[in-house]
Amino acid sequence: MTRVKICGITRQEDGLAAARAGADAIGLMFYAGSPRCVSLDRARRIADALPPFVTIVGVFVDPDPGEVRAAMEAVPLQLLQFHGDESPQFCEGFALPHMKAVRVRPGLDLVQYTSRFSKAKALLLDAFVQGAHGGTGQSFDWSLVPRGLELPLVLSGGLHPENVADAIRRVRPWAVDVSSGVEAAKGIKDPKRIAAFMQGVRSAGV
Repeated sequence: MTRVKICGITRQEDGLAAARAGADAIGLMFYAGSPRCVSLDRARRIADALPPFVTIVGVFVDPDPGEVRAAMEAVPLQLLQFHGDESPQFCEGFALPHMKAVRVRPGLDLVQYTSRFSKAKALLLDAFVQGAHGGTGQSFDWSLVPRGLELPLVLSGGLHPENVADAIRRVRPWAVDVSSGVEAAKGIKDPKRIAAFMQGVRSAGV
């Protein structure tokens, strides 16, 4: 089955709801410009409440290296997600695996981008929205994703319970990533929408 990451978790109960629904990973946002940003103390409490076998992902946007290391020391992160204009060398500079986000738009060469970030564990595909770094609830034209890219793909951007099955069938990603599509309000997840999203993933049959 396609893997699932529930991103922008800000409360222990939301992390637990994601885990109970069967999510494979949760994302903790360490970007001050996001309404879903969490302090290191809150992030640690969320992580400590999770059951085993749920991957904890730290999400950063053009961070200072010290910022990443401080989060790694305070929170049991297992994967780093870089969502800004970080270089491959920057992303590779930490003792954890990483995935690199790219905001997809016409004219962007995803084959070249994949080659440039070849050491990443995955490429996260998000919608390009001017001045925003994810969490916008906007989708992009899935036909822009070429077949046969050499990195696993994590599909993000405007996914919700009603469209995730179609998205999976069309793009065939390794995983999907959702934030605003399962929220009652910014940063507050809705357990029923999380469960419905997971059902949509399962119904895709991929």
